[in-house]
Amino acid sequence: MKVLVLFYSTYGHIYRMAEAVAEGARTVEGARVDILRVPETLPPEILAKQGAIEAQKQFAHIPEAKVKDLADYHAIIFGTPTRYGNMIGQMRQFLDASGSLWATDALVGKVGSVFTSSGTQHGGQESTILTVHINLLHFGMVVVGLPYSFKGQTAMDQITGCSPYGASTIAGSAGERWPSKTELEGARYQGRLVAETASRLFP
Repeated sequence: MKVLVLFYSTYGHIYRMAEAVAEGARTVEGARVDILRVPETLPPEILAKQGAIEAQKQFAHIPEAKVKDLADYHAIIFGTPTRYGNMIGQMRQFLDASGSLWATDALVGKVGSVFTSSGTQHGGQESTILTVHINLLHFGMVVVGLPYSFKGQTAMDQITGCSPYGASTIAGSAGERWPSKTELEGARYQGRLVAETASRLFP
């Protein structure tokens, strides 16, 4: 049973969450888990102005995904930063190129899930995950979130990401905050749940 963690990360926050998601999925017996990244679409001069070139070196070793790769997996967990309450453009362009998968029902019945990050506590995390869910439903995927059985999302003693829609982290307005212990635990929980769900559907 094959699980793909597919992510785009600008500064590394989503990459760290992706690693935690993959860790959780790998705890499920029989799960083979791969991590791939969505290709960059911005030119180097724009990335340099964003201060992203040095940051992206931390995950430059992760292979880039091709759209056709998605059909090879039983479950796909998508990780994308939030941009104005929606998925980032790089992920949007990747999914917009997936018409051949949709036309051939290549993802129907497979498991899909989403995690995200934002700069602020109320920066559109939930709307971002929900708008990616729309794509997964058009693909015919079985959508898995982060249920309240993960108790970390109900904590009142700290500012934290995560919701029933999926794991998330708060990066800070300057990217200075990294995923907390609770947020990484939520990501691992989600990865494990997705893999467990896929193992039931694809024994």
